[in-house]
Amino acid sequence: QVHLVESGGGLVQPGGSLRLSCAAPRTIFSVFTGYDMGWYRQAPGKQRELVAQITSDNIIRIADSVKGRFTISKNNSRKMVYLQMSSLKPEDTAVYFCKAQTPYGPSWGQGTQVTVPS
Repeated sequence: QVHLVESGGGLVQPGGSLRLSCAAPRTIFSVFTGYDMGWYRQAPGKQRELVAQITSDNIIRIADSVKGRFTISKNNSRKMVYLQMSSLKPEDTAVYFCKAQTPYGPSWGQGTQVTVPS
């Protein structure tokens, strides 16, 4: 299991921006670089869905629903992953989770709430 800590969520007006951060404070640098990292979200009554993913080789995948508005980045030296969100919409309201895909399986953070009122 990888200890992941998300931060940066909150209440933002439509059209606004937020940057979510995910830290892996207990993972050593050399191990963190080998992880594929992702951001997922889960809205009330809906299944958890992939938002963005960045592999250990820096291959990026962005969900169609957020393409052009969200970007994902990774800072291996800081053991951090970021989700930059802009032009936020009410339908982006959800709990956002960070995920690390390790050789032993996935690890999840506790989630951070993002709310965009209609």
